[in-house]
Amino acid sequence: MSLPLPSHLRTVVPVAADLPPGVDVDAIVAGLAGDHVYAPSDVEPELAGQVAQARADGLDLSVVVVPQNGWHDSLLRNLATQVAADEGGGGTVLVLSPDWAGTHSDTISRVTLEAGEDQAKFVGDPVVATRNFVDEVQGPQLPWTGIGAVLVAGTVLAVAGVYALKTRRAKAAADRVEPPRPVSTQS
Repeated sequence: MSLPLPSHLRTVVPVAADLPPGVDVDAIVAGLAGDHVYAPSDVEPELAGQVAQARADGLDLSVVVVPQNGWHDSLLRNLATQVAADEGGGGTVLVLSPDWAGTHSDTISRVTLEAGEDQAKFVGDPVVATRNFVDEVQGPQLPWTGIGAVLVAGTVLAVAGVYALKTRRAKAAADRVEPPRPVSTQS
């Protein structure tokens, strides 16, 4: 007979990610098959036009609109990740609710996605939210690699300069040192 392990010694078992209430991932993936948009019929044509333009501009975008907010905005990111996996994993998925946005992408950095989400949140209109998101992720980005390289090079040059100055001062100070004078023993 074996005794159960204490809770702090048990292996953590992964659980399925929470999704917004009342969503059917299979229906969403099927709805995305034609125009890469799953949304209410009153906004689907406008969203389909925006998605087609984004795709023509090189952004492999799919948009999902859910009718209500979940208990947390991370549910939308979970749904975007699940939809991307079920679609084949490629491209960018934007999921919108009335107040929140969630995304998944295999080509856009999380920082850029979050900036796009910020522009799409609290808009209330999925057409405007999608336009804001696309404008943000396709807009000019700061060249962080170049900025980082310049900062590292500047730091290396500053350290080398300080080292050179200290070496020169130490050598100059050593040249100025007078030899000790003999102590006179006569009085």
